[in-house]
Amino acid sequence: MTSAIYLARASKKVLMFESSQVGGAISSSPRVENYPGIKSIKGAELANNLYEQIDELGVEFEFSEVIKLEKKKDYFLVTSEDDTYKSKYVVLATGAKYRRLGLDNENDFIGNGESFCTVCDGAFYDNKVVAVIGGGNSAIVNALSLSENTKKVIIVQNLSKLTGEKSQIKKLEKKDNVEIIYNSVVTKLNGKDELTSIEIENENGKKEIKVDGIFVSIGQMPNNKLVKEIVELDDYGYIKVDNNCQTNIEGLYAIGDVRSKKIRQLTTSTSDGTMAALSIINELDK
Repeated sequence: MTSAIYLARASKKVLMFESSQVGGAISSSPRVENYPGIKSIKGAELANNLYEQIDELGVEFEFSEVIKLEKKKDYFLVTSEDDTYKSKYVVLATGAKYRRLGLDNENDFIGNGESFCTVCDGAFYDNKVVAVIGGGNSAIVNALSLSENTKKVIIVQNLSKLTGEKSQIKKLEKKDNVEIIYNSVVTKLNGKDELTSIEIENENGKKEIKVDGIFVSIGQMPNNKLVKEIVELDDYGYIKVDNNCQTNIEGLYAIGDVRSKKIRQLTTSTSDGTMAALSIINELDK
């Protein structure tokens, strides 16, 4: 949406596709407190504000998934679920998807005790016991949010320490209803129709922990399926780009969480969107 703002303000015709939710991953954040000029805002509210901004600027918006992207001589063919479009430039902002635990019966419990989004599912666990799997920023933010209304939050971290922001860790350590278990991994999910407990393993052996639900926060994987056969990727599947966020294919840009970079934050994503849009504007105005 940042790219769309810049392009529309430069009087370029912009068509945006969205297959799931406006704003992407940030829409699921219970609280955004690191965006310059805004002390605190819900992720969904920020995303909605951005949508209203691009709508007022005249950006066309379609709730449809792009299923095919073809590079022709000097343009792209973009095929969605509904139609095919021709464009000289394409900006990919497909983000990343939640990484799963990889356990045999995990699919059975997704939506039945295993969740990824506290904004979406946190309210189901008021006054209940939940586990948060992970120890990075997303895990800490999720644990803090859940601690407000749940009976207890158990963080299971596979390392000897939490790896998120120190200020957030300090907030977490002040919570009386939060327990942190280090150097442990989840090896089993138990339950018939719904999750009833998890099994963890560490140097002391195996242990079963009764929980009403778990929130998996162990990172993400790039949504690169649309272009993984035609662009250069890094070792983790993220799309390689130059300083203007252009891929190895002329006219094709990748921004946000799907591109290869060290830091993935809201502010770095908006920066990506700005650079890509200004690069395109510069090329179109030559």
